[in-house]
Amino acid sequence: MEDGALSLRDRIVKILVEKKLLSKNDINKALELHKKKGGKVSDILVGMGLVSRQDLTVALSQELGFPPIDLSRYKIKPDILKLLSKKIVKQYRIIPVSKMGNVLTIAMADPLNVLAIDDIKTITGFDIGPVITNEADINDAIADYYEGHAHDAIEKIVEGMKDSADISLLEETGESEYNKADLLRLTQDAPVVKLTNLLLAEGVKIRASDILIEPLERESRVRYRIDGVFIEGRKPPKSLHSALISRLKVMAGLNIAERRLPQDGRFKVKVENREIDFRISVIPSSVGEKAALRILDKNQAMLNLDSLGFEKKPLLDMKKISQRPHGMILICGPTGCGKTTTLYSILKHIDSPEKNIITVEDPVEYQLRGINQVSVRHDIGLTFSAALRSILRQDPDIIMIGEIRDFETVDIAIKSALTGHLVLSTLHTTTASGSVVRLLNMGVEPFLITSSLLLVGAERLVRKICSNCKEPYSLDKAMVEKLEFKSKGKMILYRGRGCKACQNTGYKGRVGLIETLLLTPAVRDLILHKAQESEIVATARKEGMVTLRQNGLGKVLAGETTLEEILRVTVGDQDIPD
Repeated sequence: MEDGALSLRDRIVKILVEKKLLSKNDINKALELHKKKGGKVSDILVGMGLVSRQDLTVALSQELGFPPIDLSRYKIKPDILKLLSKKIVKQYRIIPVSKMGNVLTIAMADPLNVLAIDDIKTITGFDIGPVITNEADINDAIADYYEGHAHDAIEKIVEGMKDSADISLLEETGESEYNKADLLRLTQDAPVVKLTNLLLAEGVKIRASDILIEPLERESRVRYRIDGVFIEGRKPPKSLHSALISRLKVMAGLNIAERRLPQDGRFKVKVENREIDFRISVIPSSVGEKAALRILDKNQAMLNLDSLGFEKKPLLDMKKISQRPHGMILICGPTGCGKTTTLYSILKHIDSPEKNIITVEDPVEYQLRGINQVSVRHDIGLTFSAALRSILRQDPDIIMIGEIRDFETVDIAIKSALTGHLVLSTLHTTTASGSVVRLLNMGVEPFLITSSLLLVGAERLVRKICSNCKEPYSLDKAMVEKLEFKSKGKMILYRGRGCKACQNTGYKGRVGLIETLLLTPAVRDLILHKAQESEIVATARKEGMVTLRQNGLGKVLAGETTLEEILRVTVGDQDIPD
């Protein structure tokens, strides 16, 4: 440990180990990641899923003797909030909670910050009683109590615009017919800029992965994808829809006058002192243009195989196979299931100064230090296959292909794997064994698949139960028997009740599931004989493959996710009709 035995960090870690919430191996992994990335060790521990913020708060409370508080379950009165200004609470990262007599109780992430306590005492004239909470809850409370919700802010912007002499709100059913000059003027108008920034900031704040801005017949709709599921946001007026889309186009450097053809782009903004990348796709519809934005938050991307939540066996399979000098590794699954993150994590695991690693992606999602990344440009003829041909002249050891979409790309990938390169890529199939069938359907000869393919992983992301409102319940006997749980009598599982911290969904965050198909001699023999997918699955399971459904049920029993979530995301033998 650094900084001596008496540092606050060491004292917290010590109590977490004593309570058996952390192992020494966990601490070493976190400290190693801390050396590479910097930041707070507590944030890294939470990000790796080794400990919850609630456990950290309780450990800190026990060590320092200050009572803990869960701000997400506490309603603070307006007259208490008025005692401290927005500037002060943001400067010291504190929240006033209550006042009794001459004592003002304030929630702090660091109750040992004597300077902050003295300043608050001087400002308010009250004695200060600190209580402990985590920094994430303080940030949420500041946003809720001092900055307001996006709903309220949008309402204020729209109300302000109703009184504006420059823009009038029109009731209409179709799309606003602005010319290019009008659109350009509107995109620079302060209310439109504020509205756009607010929608983007709200998406980052609530941990959304995507934002949809959609035109309906009489209104405009905004939806945020959180942990893989869409929720509706505040609806801006339909009359502002064109201006809002045009503002996003300006930010991405797209043509605001072109409204008949799809356009794609990207831009970068700074939100809460973090650099956030946005990818934008705009398509025309009968009632206006629809924009889909993908949020790429580098701070949330934990590119580490050990932190993705995979079970022990598939994780060991991937680590072992990725050390091979040549061959092909495929990760498959639907859009947004974490395939690219897994490939990046494998690259980080095997990266070293002795290896020449090159990727070709559409587009490059995260910049990886020390790795050469090429972005596909279809408009100038730089396709996956064209980029791959040039990459092979660069003498690479490892090649990552963002996605295999056609025979030309897969042909070059397989030939590269056979000629001494380690090739990593993705396929849009639902199961690991289904990827083999897909390759056969694309025209790849069976002997080429068995000679080049090393491992196929099928991945999904499932929502984790919110730690703030997690509660136990009994599973009925019929469901226990149907899912073949080995249990006698009642079985206790967990679910989220729904609270402010999780937007009343009962879920917060996601964890990965993966099934790995190793090309053993028996599986290779089946592929050579063009066997059905069911035969490949049956043989792989006999040789130890754990399916996505089985992985998921393991996480249900461990209390990480719910049975409903696993049944929603995975398919088991029980779900396949005879």
